[in-house]
Amino acid sequence: MSDITRHHVGARMSQIVIHNGIVYLAGQVGSPGDSVGDQTRACLDKVDALLAEAGSDKSRILSATIWLADMGDFAAMNAVWDSWVAPGAAPARACGEAKLALPELAVEVMVIAARTA
Repeated sequence: MSDITRHHVGARMSQIVIHNGIVYLAGQVGSPGDSVGDQTRACLDKVDALLAEAGSDKSRILSATIWLADMGDFAAMNAVWDSWVAPGAAPARACGEAKLALPELAVEVMVIAARTA
């Protein structure tokens, strides 16, 4: 499987998987108990760092999936997202409500991006 590269590999998952020039990130979360805005900023900071490590950046995101513990937080999450997303490079995106791994988590973000050529 030399055509698949994995970074930060654990028993359950890898934080980064790269295959055929595409970067897949595991879902990123913030600090449990912080506001949805702070958790969203933390998620996106982690996405930025992981994409840089993988040879990509937010302007290369193809698809994003966002889970909110409460859709009532949609506007607060979007305020952070909208200020972060690369102008003119908004990815395909889905957002839904889901029970997250810990009750104190408000948001989780997962992205798929192209590597920088």
